[in-house]
Amino acid sequence: MSQVAQAGVRRGLAARAIPRRRTLRNTFVPLLFLAPFLVLFAVFLIAPLLYALRMSLYADRLVGGSVYVGTQNLATALHDGVFWEGIRRMALLGIVQIPVMIGLALFFALLIDARAVWMPSFFRLAYFLPFAVPTVVGALMWGYLYDPSFGPFAQIAGHLGFSAPNFLSESGMLPSIGNVVTWEWTGYNMIILYAALKAIPFDLTEAAAVDGATSWQIARTVRIPLIRPALVLTIVFSIIGTLQLFNEPNILRTAAPDVITMHYTPNLYAYNLAFTGQQFNYAAAVSFLLGAVVFVGSYTFILVSRRRR
Repeated sequence: MSQVAQAGVRRGLAARAIPRRRTLRNTFVPLLFLAPFLVLFAVFLIAPLLYALRMSLYADRLVGGSVYVGTQNLATALHDGVFWEGIRRMALLGIVQIPVMIGLALFFALLIDARAVWMPSFFRLAYFLPFAVPTVVGALMWGYLYDPSFGPFAQIAGHLGFSAPNFLSESGMLPSIGNVVTWEWTGYNMIILYAALKAIPFDLTEAAAVDGATSWQIARTVRIPLIRPALVLTIVFSIIGTLQLFNEPNILRTAAPDVITMHYTPNLYAYNLAFTGQQFNYAAAVSFLLGAVVFVGSYTFILVSRRRR
């Protein structure tokens, strides 16, 4: 073979090797950057979930120690009336609280985006500030405000000659918790909706304004329909957070132990099963059942919203 032919063969092999090197580089370089996240994700999420799943398949016996029982713990949790009572209570809270919270977040986002308020940056920060307060601190603060003995509402009512409102009674506890959650998370949802509103092309709203549409008509027919995915996202997050509610009732429980029982919410029930009753295996089963309920509730809402769309 002549030197010219050999050079042509070498060039052909080199040309074939370049796409291979590019493919390998495009495959392994992203994995290299993702490796720290994947390691942390596996160590702090996947591994604990697998460990909890293994725990749910066993039961501690006085004689024999830890015994494999399969899905018996899960079957017991499925027929646990106390667990489903907490689910129904949180569902009732979500039916009322989530629309109020998302409605307020949408109203504030539209208000700021339309620049209908003076100093929009200040009001955006003010609306978001409660989210920056840790939930434990927020629950403690509202617990002080709600207290029927020394809370400010009770003191004002006493000075006016009225009986102190009992926000921590059996009938008032759920609305009180809903108020705390709404105060904490409205700003967070407002920021998500505001970011979605800022992504709307200005030409659309300008065209609607040229056609004579009012600000309310533009918001109702242009802005809100275009941020529907963001609305669905915030509602799904709210459904998940409501079913997993823990900090607020756990803090307020010290002020009203007769109202907020150990199984007031499903998460509180699982926590007390594990760390008060030492029933770690059954608590793991209850936690997985709660995760299934959260998944079904979120997926059902997404499915319904897609069909309506």
